[in-house]
Amino acid sequence: MANEALQAALGERYDALSTSLRDRVVQFVLDAFDSLTSYRDRDATAFIEQVLPIVLAAQQRMGQITDAYLSAMIADELGVAAPAVGVQLGEALRGTPPEEVYHRPFVTAYTALSQGKSYAEAVSEGRTRLLSITETDMQLARTHAARQSMQRGGAQFYRRDLKSSKSCALCVIASTQRYRVADLMPIHPGCHCKPVPIPGNRDPGHVLDEDLLREAHAAIAKGVGASDAGGRAPDYRKIIITREHGEYGPLLAVARHDFTGPRDLPGS
Repeated sequence: MANEALQAALGERYDALSTSLRDRVVQFVLDAFDSLTSYRDRDATAFIEQVLPIVLAAQQRMGQITDAYLSAMIADELGVAAPAVGVQLGEALRGTPPEEVYHRPFVTAYTALSQGKSYAEAVSEGRTRLLSITETDMQLARTHAARQSMQRGGAQFYRRDLKSSKSCALCVIASTQRYRVADLMPIHPGCHCKPVPIPGNRDPGHVLDEDLLREAHAAIAKGVGASDAGGRAPDYRKIIITREHGEYGPLLAVARHDFTGPRDLPGS
């Protein structure tokens, strides 16, 4: 039987550590971008040389604290000792060289300039893309580490834990479901959810929180004009879906939205 007080404390500690780590690396990367006096190719090269070692080290640290958190959670659930033994995270979690990924904000800025946008607008668009890239990379480190840690600990299923009441609709609906540990947690840019192992090996069923799912349907009904008190129409699986992104892996998406697949990537 899991100790709820201990698990809550473990979750709070992990949230504090992971949020602090993410915020610090994001601020470092953005400060480095803002400090540039121009955004030409040579500036991009210098920027990447400065920030990439820090980002990669932060991803490894995210993997370590995620492993420690989940190992402690699983140990408490099973009533056994399960020390963290580490996870293996490659530098290219996206399957794309990180040097290429962190050059993209500059490409975004160049593109904006070519479209006739002002210098300030172009730099702002590049900065926004950089923010999304950095946050997503930190979340990818979390999800890749979580899968390794939970598989090693023998967990079969997990759920998504929302970071705050401000979580987006994609994450709210996804949090009502159970996922299999063998599957990487679906994310989206800006996603801050954390995986929580579900005690035992018995499948708890696809939907874990009928009440929350029903509330989500009520909100969806405002946009699509249909609802169902039973929480099944409109079918959320036709609105909020998981697609395979060429770099992120499983990606939470709205069914009508386009997405990048492996064939859309350079060199594919």
